[in-house]
Amino acid sequence: MTPVQDKPSVKGPIRLVLPYFRQRTGAIAAGLLSLATVDFLQLFIPRFIKRAVDDLTALRATAPDLLRYALAIAGMALLIGVFRYIWRRLLLGTSRRVEEGLRNRLFEHIQGLSADYFDRVPAGELMAHATNDIKQVRMAAGMGLVALNDALVLGLASVAFMAYIDPRLTAFVLIPMPCIALGTRLLSRRMHRHYRSVQRAFADLTETVRERFAGIRIIKAYTREIPAAEEVSRQSQNYVRENLKLVRTVGLFFPMMLFFTNVSLAIVLYFGGRMTILGTITAGDFVAFIYYLSLLTWPMMALGWVTNMIQRGRASLERIDAILQTRPAIRNAPDAVAVTHVRGDIAFESVRFTYPGTRRPALQDIDFSLAAGQVLGLVGPPGSGKTTLLDLIPRLYDADRGRILLDGRDIRQLRLESLRAAVSWVPQEPFLFAGTIRENITLGSPGVSSQALEEAARRAAVYDTIISFPEGFDTVVGEKGVILSGGQKQRIALARAFLQERPILILDDPVSQVDVETGNRIMAYVRSLRGRRTVLIASHRLSALRHADHILSLQGGRIVERGSHRELVQAGGYYSRMYHLQKVRGELDEE
Repeated sequence: MTPVQDKPSVKGPIRLVLPYFRQRTGAIAAGLLSLATVDFLQLFIPRFIKRAVDDLTALRATAPDLLRYALAIAGMALLIGVFRYIWRRLLLGTSRRVEEGLRNRLFEHIQGLSADYFDRVPAGELMAHATNDIKQVRMAAGMGLVALNDALVLGLASVAFMAYIDPRLTAFVLIPMPCIALGTRLLSRRMHRHYRSVQRAFADLTETVRERFAGIRIIKAYTREIPAAEEVSRQSQNYVRENLKLVRTVGLFFPMMLFFTNVSLAIVLYFGGRMTILGTITAGDFVAFIYYLSLLTWPMMALGWVTNMIQRGRASLERIDAILQTRPAIRNAPDAVAVTHVRGDIAFESVRFTYPGTRRPALQDIDFSLAAGQVLGLVGPPGSGKTTLLDLIPRLYDADRGRILLDGRDIRQLRLESLRAAVSWVPQEPFLFAGTIRENITLGSPGVSSQALEEAARRAAVYDTIISFPEGFDTVVGEKGVILSGGQKQRIALARAFLQERPILILDDPVSQVDVETGNRIMAYVRSLRGRRTVLIASHRLSALRHADHILSLQGGRIVERGSHRELVQAGGYYSRMYHLQKVRGELDEE
């Protein structure tokens, strides 16, 4: 469904679904008309039953008369079936369209949120929003609308038909109605509160199960099956506990509805029976009145059901609305410009960055410049800020202070899509989708030639590995590339970046999971890019950095050394110590 926007005049979470109803006004109107037709056809059936009973009790019924009544009821039953199909097709179909549109909108919005949002919100919670919450909205928009229509149309019409038979008896029947309205008002607030708790518990349970399945190999390797099962059981018990609180409230609601409905039936049996004996109403009127009361039972139950569904849908809409109201911390500035040509000059000016929720800066006073076509190496112990520095360039995060310039322009003044379109990025932990190798390298982009695909694989030293598989590039790698080794996944991620010949190439520890010989082949290609692409490499393997034009050594988020490979080896600092240590280790490995 085409995404729709809310009209600012509508307030509250209900505004999220109104645009989808506006798109299908004709279908909804036809569906409601068909539903009303079904309701009124049901209301006329008791009239034929009344006539048949009156004719039978007066001993004037004939076989043709009874056949005529039976055919009339059968005909109405057929029409009820036809119109019921129509309203289900239109109204429930609309609820499915609401579900589709709202889920697509939610997913598109979540994709646009900044990286810090996903640092705070677990994936299981987002999955709960996209599944359970959307389902509750769909139920409220579909069957909730149907039940509300029945509660109004069928309920009021049944009362009108009963009043036509006898107003006084109808007045007696309606005595319990204020009690139902009062009970509904008191319990609906409690239901809403409990529904929110239930949905939060469902999100926690979803995340717990997802995380255990994602880490199943670690759980098995360390024989942690029992603790994992206990944690899932704990979350499951919490979910059940919250549901039981809800059940206690709903458990009061529906018996209350049934009780007052049966009170009305008892009133009809007593007073209506006396009126029939006294001849105030006929036996047929008495039977028809009971039939109308049975029809009124459903609207009374529907009132409870629709309250139930609307409270669920409202709680879910509020949770979804809270996400849609979340604005990305990183977004285009009002005056941001699109760039079509990027040279690749990069400069950091007094850059500082602190992760949300922490006090200690991850980067402080970062200053350097890199000309287009040059190679920058980053080295430092774990946690020194190498990955953070690289993440700032495509604006996965924004610096707290200072500026990052691309071709002399602050990257915050560039449109995000333009900036990121200029960058090929290989993260420290390569991620593969559960598709084929071809789809992972091309990211599903159409039009990539086999020649370009194979060339990218060769550059990443993974071509021979791929063609050794029976299905070659069409090999399905499974969830997160489960069938591949760490080194194979890393090289496929490199092939993905090499295929996209963009001005800036960011490599975060690109050869950490491959052997030295394979790593040298990959870095030989990276060196060949000098003068054509700006390359930034973070690596613990110093052999990958020795040919860089500039090398920065980081510690504690600060630059403590800078220079070429030769200069840093001679300086005797961290870089020099690591270089000599790795050199000795390499010599021992050769022996």
